[in-house]
Amino acid sequence: MANSHLLLISIVLMGSLVAVLAAGNFNDLTEITWGDGRGKILDGGKGLSLSLDKLSGSGFQSKNEYLYGRFDMQIKFVPRNSAGTVTTFFLSSQGEGHDEIDFEFLGNVTGEPYTVHTNVYSQGKGNKEQQFHLWFDPTTAFHTYTIVWNANRIVFLVDEIPIRVYNNHESIGIAYPKSQPMKVYCSLWNADEWATQGGRVKTDWTQAPFTASYKNINIDGCVVKSGASSCASRSTDSANNAKPWETHELDAKGRNRVRWVQSKHMVYNYCADSKRFSQGYSQECKQSSRTHITDIVVNSETKKHDFASLSVLALVLLSPVWADNFYQDATVTFGDQRAQIQDGGRLLALSLDKISGSGFQSKNEYLFGRFDMQLKLVPGNSAGTVTTFYLSSQGAGHDEIDFEFLGNSSGQPYTVHTNVYSQGKGNKEQQFRLWFDPTSSFHTYSIVWNSQRIIFLVDNIPIRVFNNHEALGVAFPKNQAMRVYASLWNADDWATQGGRVKTDWSMAPFTASYRNFNTNACVWSAATSTSSCGGSKTESVNNDQTWQSQQLNANGRNRLRWVQQKYMIYNYCADANRFSQGFSPECKRSRF
Repeated sequence: MANSHLLLISIVLMGSLVAVLAAGNFNDLTEITWGDGRGKILDGGKGLSLSLDKLSGSGFQSKNEYLYGRFDMQIKFVPRNSAGTVTTFFLSSQGEGHDEIDFEFLGNVTGEPYTVHTNVYSQGKGNKEQQFHLWFDPTTAFHTYTIVWNANRIVFLVDEIPIRVYNNHESIGIAYPKSQPMKVYCSLWNADEWATQGGRVKTDWTQAPFTASYKNINIDGCVVKSGASSCASRSTDSANNAKPWETHELDAKGRNRVRWVQSKHMVYNYCADSKRFSQGYSQECKQSSRTHITDIVVNSETKKHDFASLSVLALVLLSPVWADNFYQDATVTFGDQRAQIQDGGRLLALSLDKISGSGFQSKNEYLFGRFDMQLKLVPGNSAGTVTTFYLSSQGAGHDEIDFEFLGNSSGQPYTVHTNVYSQGKGNKEQQFRLWFDPTSSFHTYSIVWNSQRIIFLVDNIPIRVFNNHEALGVAFPKNQAMRVYASLWNADDWATQGGRVKTDWSMAPFTASYRNFNTNACVWSAATSTSSCGGSKTESVNNDQTWQSQQLNANGRNRLRWVQQKYMIYNYCADANRFSQGFSPECKRSRF
């Protein structure tokens, strides 16, 4: 099973972060600080071993201090019965109120998995633990463990796979490590009073000495000496001068990977430990890794739809001409066999169980178009699940246009969550209830994206328009090609009633179905940096060009008013508590 996971990852993961090109030398970069000979630099500085016996462990630290950077270390852990031992790789400052970013690897008895323990301290306060089991044996070969630390976020990675993102939430009163330079530390020590199964399993000293091996130390960071940073003198007037880690955030594949890890391999999350935090979770627990707002107060009463009003509705946008084939136009990206293409490519089913969700993406990238998908959402008790259909580009400062469907307990309505990101910034959320049961049959969800506006539609009824307001200084997604993505995953830490209602795994597997995938759009070629619509005669897939200048007619504007008056439950343009310094400029303009 582990090998199949690694094969899947190697196929779909193109590297969430840019790899460091050359390994450093332990003689040059580090110094052994304790252990009386138990720490040894090997092979001319290419490797370093730490050992632990009943008398002492051992450790080393970097010679330099850093304020932000990317830090890579390859480690091979203590093999066999490592119970009671802790192998570490972390950053830390000194003194009272220190900052710290931790990888700690908690040993176990033979045949049982290591626990990867992560934590973040700021101004001396931690309690931000997340723990994971690995999808491979970390004792048989070296694997790469990485900390990316910049002013906006901290990313923990294992073999380039992101396992955790800790964002800077100073805006909601959460301290963040950004002012204290830190050194790199590594150690091997005994902690059998707590490390293995809560201290129930003790270190077996007959197995000593225990040894952990380190190699390929890579540090690409801002060195601080005498209070001055080596990055301070670098010109900041060009994006070309910024290193990738300085602005790094997860792209769409990275976000899918972190969902996969956290749904399948996370074994502890401080944001879900209600016994420990009986007085309430820390504020950042209400934010997801994609900056969803979870403390939204919704209408207590959901009005029922007047179906008669639909009988007089004229369609405001043209329907797609034909359906694409999932075999030809989509690639399953994660979930092992939980994603199934069926009916000769006309239907695709995604499933979610306690181990993993699943997802797919389009083979092509697009720069503008109309994108339609028919979905039948998870029926019954779907609380905690999120079904998605969205567009996204890659890399730092990505663009994204989101449809996300937040499940609920039986009898309660789904929440349709929409958002627009441009140049990496979102916070444009609008949420809606639907006027029908989206689990009993297929319904069509559409995104129209052109250079003037983005229109979200449900069964050809517009529910939202996001206009291009670049003239007001509001970024608009128009320069980055995007793929179509769809997924089904667990997000019970925030998705349903702010995380208060958890996923009922006795109902698993959960299944959502997709069909009639239509892309009438401009295909982008990354190899030539050209669009299929770039010729003198503009031509898109299917040759239907109405989306390129699409706007709402009178009937469309009436339909939009009807939806937003009756079914909208959250609008970022009306959330004065969240945006106490004032709303974004586009909020003062017409919704059309």
